[in-house]
Amino acid sequence: MTGRRALIVFAMAVAAVTVARSGHELPIYPSYYPHEIGLSAVAPERAAELLLAGKIQAYVGSAPRFADAPPATIDSVESLGSFVIVRVNPSSRLIKEGRSTCAIAEAVVRDLAEKSGDLILHPYPVTPFHGDYLHHVDLAEAAKARILGGLSDSSGSELQGLKVRADGEFTRSLVKPEWLAQGSQSDVEVTEVGAAKLVVSADYSMNGWLGPAWSRAGWYHAALLLNDRTGDEERGRRVESDLKRLQTFDYDNPVERINLERSLVASLTGGCHAIVAGYTVKREYFSTVFTAGIENIAYDSLTGLNSPMFIRTVKLKDFPWNGWLALGVDAQPEARWNPVAGFTDEFGRLMWSAVGDPAMIPSPNESAWVFNRITDVQSSVRK
Repeated sequence: MTGRRALIVFAMAVAAVTVARSGHELPIYPSYYPHEIGLSAVAPERAAELLLAGKIQAYVGSAPRFADAPPATIDSVESLGSFVIVRVNPSSRLIKEGRSTCAIAEAVVRDLAEKSGDLILHPYPVTPFHGDYLHHVDLAEAAKARILGGLSDSSGSELQGLKVRADGEFTRSLVKPEWLAQGSQSDVEVTEVGAAKLVVSADYSMNGWLGPAWSRAGWYHAALLLNDRTGDEERGRRVESDLKRLQTFDYDNPVERINLERSLVASLTGGCHAIVAGYTVKREYFSTVFTAGIENIAYDSLTGLNSPMFIRTVKLKDFPWNGWLALGVDAQPEARWNPVAGFTDEFGRLMWSAVGDPAMIPSPNESAWVFNRITDVQSSVRK
């Protein structure tokens, strides 16, 4: 009898254990990092609807297409969108007729600047969004004053019959209709280069390390955009020499490095076969509604929300610590797994920011790096 009672009690205990439920979690969390990060490829036409409905908390990439002005619970961050570049064809009929390359290029830039819209006139490759802009601000202002103070009239006879080829809808909207080239031959080409793609083209990841050190520097982006030896071999050799010194750290102190960077950009902007007309600003939107929104937003001045800094700092309002983060991305996943660089497309880079664990990550608003998880803190001896 005693044995049967013991067996019944044991069975009841087992049954009680199998149906036990608990909603409690660990009381201490190491960070705001969510339990789950959901990434979805979402077209801009649907992004606004999903943001307003709380189905996603942020939209990474282009701006959603709101039917009306977004409510106060939808906020945005700004980062560098793209560069607009003007390139003069060295075989242009106008050059053969005696027009100078600089006169043609600067006249086109002035005309583009007259268009009201998203283009910000800035005829210098280092922008206020670059961490090293303070080292170049006087040169940038001088370049802008030179362009605006030019005596050439872009509507005058010197550019009669000008043919301009534009590479996309936005750049075509900037060019006079009568200038747009219909065929393959053109005097000038106007192109748009995305800032984030420029950063990514120089980045690589290896063994938990991101680099190179200059991938987000304005002087390096200037070299990627304007390093063209057309018509001036000597200038091209100076550019290559300065680039090599900067990339091999061949300088003695920060002052010499800054002067070397300024010299490099001065050489790159010394010709007129390719010049920067200006830049655009990218706006990315997120929900701040309580309680389904997010806060504590850190983002990169060049790549916006598509940055490891955003993933590692964003905090959900639903939970004091962890929770479920839903993000929309304006691009479909396309890249295959790269054993060295991870995923390299727009969608994959954001996913890799969540999955990867590099030792250091880009600092949000400068050409520098910050520790991902640990830092070297000097302890002091207690007295």
